[in-house]
Amino acid sequence: MHNGAPVPDGSSQISPPRSRCPAILASSLAAFALLLGGCHKAPNSTPQAKPAPAAVSVTVAHPVVRQVEDWNEFIGRLAAPETVEIRSRVSGYLSKVHFQEGSLVQPSNLLVTIDPRPYQAVVDRLAADLSRARHRADLAAAEASRADSLFRTRAISADDHDQRIKASAEAVDSVRGAEAALQAAKLDLEFTEIRSPIAGRISNARVTAGNLVSGGDSGGTLLTTVVSIDPIHCYVDLDERSALRYRTLDLARTNGTTGNVAAWMALTDESGYPREGRVDFVDNQLNATTGTLRLRAVFPNPDGRAVPGYFARVRLPGSGEYEGLLIRDSAVGSDQGRPFVLVAQPDETAGFRPVVLGPLVDGLRVVRSGLAPSDQVVLTGLMTARPGSLLRTQLVPMMPAMTNSTATAARP
Repeated sequence: MHNGAPVPDGSSQISPPRSRCPAILASSLAAFALLLGGCHKAPNSTPQAKPAPAAVSVTVAHPVVRQVEDWNEFIGRLAAPETVEIRSRVSGYLSKVHFQEGSLVQPSNLLVTIDPRPYQAVVDRLAADLSRARHRADLAAAEASRADSLFRTRAISADDHDQRIKASAEAVDSVRGAEAALQAAKLDLEFTEIRSPIAGRISNARVTAGNLVSGGDSGGTLLTTVVSIDPIHCYVDLDERSALRYRTLDLARTNGTTGNVAAWMALTDESGYPREGRVDFVDNQLNATTGTLRLRAVFPNPDGRAVPGYFARVRLPGSGEYEGLLIRDSAVGSDQGRPFVLVAQPDETAGFRPVVLGPLVDGLRVVRSGLAPSDQVVLTGLMTARPGSLLRTQLVPMMPAMTNSTATAARP
């Protein structure tokens, strides 16, 4: 063994290198401690506060309080108050058609002429017969007068006197018969000129000039038709429930008469209900087959656009007057088909209010229940406002363009 003594060749012994493991371990422990220190907050550190939600800017308005009346909507069918089939009363050849098809006609306008010459000849013949009958009557009257004078002087017998008196009476009856025959012939001659009995719109000519037409009270040839158009009737079939409600309301209003009950109508291409009329007839019994009660309303039709046979939308009164709250239709939302509105609550948050809606009145929607007159209904900002949202409100009128006139009906 060397025992640390120098090596005989004069070189010293090299010591073994120190181990690095303690240094690496110390470095790892320090890093782990630093990591743990970063994952745990100090006991005395304060949590950061969440930012407050921003208030939603909205406009609000109080509901409008007005007297309103509900209306029921139905589909009706228009009908002409008067419909006339123009038929020939006498037979003959049709000479001329005087009307323009589809035009408006007035009473006594000449429509069709049938050849009058045969009927004029009959009138002339019967006029001559009447003249002869009158001459005979004058002669018989003169003979009867002379017979009276002769009979008083006993110049003729009683039989001759009676015969002359009866002959005079028969002559008078003959005159009356001739007058009646002449009058009938003149009527036939007059019937060769067929005129419109009413004012209205005429249909097309069913028979043209040159055709033979037959007359008579039952089998006269149909020449055309005329229907009156101003005013126009509208028939509505009410279901049993609506009929009962309407009958109760009608009797309460008018003591059984119907002339003062208002009705509103619109054609299929018209918006709202621009035509105002009156209910003038309600049937006296329910149709057992359809379960409906027929009602009729009459409407002015000066423009002639309402044509018999058209369908029309009709509004009839459905309730008595009541105090209603009206809001803009755009303020109403829908939650799975259930209408609601948002209102500004005293704590400046949005409140959720389910509502029951009624008809439109002058552009505003009637709210039957769910709101109070003092509520502030949210009008704008509905896309961002939610129930419980903080609101920044601006009070505006419910309808700036509204007038102060009081509406008494849910009119368009």
